[in-house]
Amino acid sequence: MFDGYDSCSEDTSSSSSSEESEEEVAPLPSNLPIIKNNGQVYTYPDGKSGMATCEMCGMVGVRDAFYSKTKRFCSVSCSRSYSSNSKKASILARLQGKPPTKKAKVLQKQPLVAKLAAYAQYQATLQNQAKTKAVVSMEGFSWGNYINSNSFIAAPVTCFKHAPMGTCWGDISENVRVEVPNTDCSLPTKVFWIAGIVKLAGYNALLRYEGFENDSALDFWCNICSSDIRPVGWCAASGKPLVPPRTIHHKYTNWKAFLVKRLTGAKTLPPDFSQKVSESMQYPFKPCMRVEVVDKRHLCRTRVAVVESVIGGRLRLVYEDSEDKTDDFWCHMHSPLIHHIGWSRSIGHRFKRSDITKKQDGHFDTPPHLFAKVKEVDQSGEWFKEGMKLEAIDPLNLSTICVATIRKVLADGFLMIGIDGSEAADGSDWFCYHATSPSIFPVGFCEINMIELTPPRGYTKLPFKWFDYLRETGSIAAPVKLFNKDVPNHGFRVGMKLEAVDLMEPRLICVATVTRIIHRLLRIHFDGWEEEYDQWVDCESPDLYPVGWCQLTGYQLQPPASQSTRESQSGSSKQKKKAKSQQYKGHKKMTTLQLKEELIDGEDYSFLQGASDPESNGSANFYIKQEP
Repeated sequence: MFDGYDSCSEDTSSSSSSEESEEEVAPLPSNLPIIKNNGQVYTYPDGKSGMATCEMCGMVGVRDAFYSKTKRFCSVSCSRSYSSNSKKASILARLQGKPPTKKAKVLQKQPLVAKLAAYAQYQATLQNQAKTKAVVSMEGFSWGNYINSNSFIAAPVTCFKHAPMGTCWGDISENVRVEVPNTDCSLPTKVFWIAGIVKLAGYNALLRYEGFENDSALDFWCNICSSDIRPVGWCAASGKPLVPPRTIHHKYTNWKAFLVKRLTGAKTLPPDFSQKVSESMQYPFKPCMRVEVVDKRHLCRTRVAVVESVIGGRLRLVYEDSEDKTDDFWCHMHSPLIHHIGWSRSIGHRFKRSDITKKQDGHFDTPPHLFAKVKEVDQSGEWFKEGMKLEAIDPLNLSTICVATIRKVLADGFLMIGIDGSEAADGSDWFCYHATSPSIFPVGFCEINMIELTPPRGYTKLPFKWFDYLRETGSIAAPVKLFNKDVPNHGFRVGMKLEAVDLMEPRLICVATVTRIIHRLLRIHFDGWEEEYDQWVDCESPDLYPVGWCQLTGYQLQPPASQSTRESQSGSSKQKKKAKSQQYKGHKKMTTLQLKEELIDGEDYSFLQGASDPESNGSANFYIKQEP
């Protein structure tokens, strides 16, 4: 593995500057364990099975693939050319920029150093140009730059159990060592070097090449789950060369011993890390599967839709009766908004009958076991009843928690709920939450947690008081003990960055921030937008993702709308804001009107599952006082 270093940094005739910067390190036994992690021991191979450097052209490669018994040359042509003294002299002169010498040892010891020196300036220019182009190609937004320039902290991957590697991220943290491509190199082939994690931000890591110490000049961000990031020892096992960066190649004459000293006892990625990444990005939902999903234009019902594509577990669903296949809906495969075929009928959910009388060729029903499971409940004892009051997140305005009423109790623990003061007489604007949903709360939840409760529309006795309202309406509050009391140790903290779905426009995933945490409830703010667009989301919602998820899965990330951009482009920004506002708040009126017109058509309905989230397996003391 280290044989390639012999030709670039182990000559005893090195300059005094190299000797001054070199540390005293013990020689390397061939079987010395370098890094231990999860019981795995990484060792460097001995000279016979490691790397070799061609004494003719300086090419680094696997020793076993080299030519001749001594493995000194990469090809027959290099071996023959080496036999010519004139050829040796001309090559040496070209590489080192000085008159040729007859000392064969010099040729054997210095080809990589000479190449690096010859192309140093050229390579530096290319690298600077590449960096400039990279920033422009990302449309001005980079998670790394965004986090560095503002000292932000990102939510750890372990907060997102539904995301790739969410349940098997392990102890990946700062100071973990990895093998990465060496971009500070002028060799024509791809070479690697050791780097350490300086900072983690979701899937993204700020890396620093080993040997740079406190110098951050060449630090770079990358996605830990990318195919270029490997555990220490991978190069040795795969026959890939390790070459120190050009900028620091002069610092040590014995890079082999330097790495042994620095890496012994350090942590690295598990040897099967890339395999785990690949496995965690395999999804059971496939194109052509049929599901029942909420009708985005009429939220009180479901429709049959077909999976068109799957990206990172997110599904693009096309409604089955869409003629041009453009009527679609985005959601995660674990979303409570999708169900198996027949779900609506089984619980009495409103359902729009399709004009299509039989399945289209190639389409098939999704197996029921692939959908998110809701917790089983016992409805035989004390249970929710029609007319009981509670507080609920308005699915049409996720920034608000409203006064609400249970309008109907369905099978399997599902409840039809209406927002007080804005209900249609026919119940066309009711929505459905499961009894264990973290999106419904006992009376008094907002007051005790200092959250603004949205009173019924037209209610004039302000400030709103639950005791007075219950007495005036002659109603009772739903018992506190019936609500979901689980509060998992989710790991989120105020100020953490993440990528979040705009649930009012679910095809968009945006740069976002956690601004409030109320037990398991998170207040998500979309960076660059006003607070009125914030959304209350459960900590286990499948619509939240770690920083770097979009890059990992190939999904498009919506960057934050900066203040300077809004001021310089006020016209376009206002237009965008107006468009979003119409969907965000005006959508409710449109939905109610459309539903009333739709009911005239006499379609068969049953009832919709609302935006509830998967319940937690954790537990904690409940966080609400007894109802008045």
